[in-house]
Amino acid sequence: MVIDKELLDGVTAQAKASPRLRMNYNLHDSLEAKAQRLMNAMEPGTDLPIHRHTHTAETYFVLRGRITVSYTHLTLPTIA
Repeated sequence: MVIDKELLDGVTAQAKASPRLRMNYNLHDSLEAKAQRLMNAMEPGTDLPIHRHTHTAETYFVLRGRITVSYTHLTLPTIA
């Protein structure tokens, strides 16, 4: 798969039309895939609630624009 301007513009247009001001574009083959890879187009004014994934990681790559990230300080359980 090639992530090009046409794909980015298309997903961005969908995000702008969405009440949440964001749109997912799945890069994984199925919901059963071990890695849930997806692209999120997020427009100014969108809000992603603070959350955490206890059994997976989440990584962001900003392809266009900018993003503000806030961290909360949680006490995480120690794994013995």
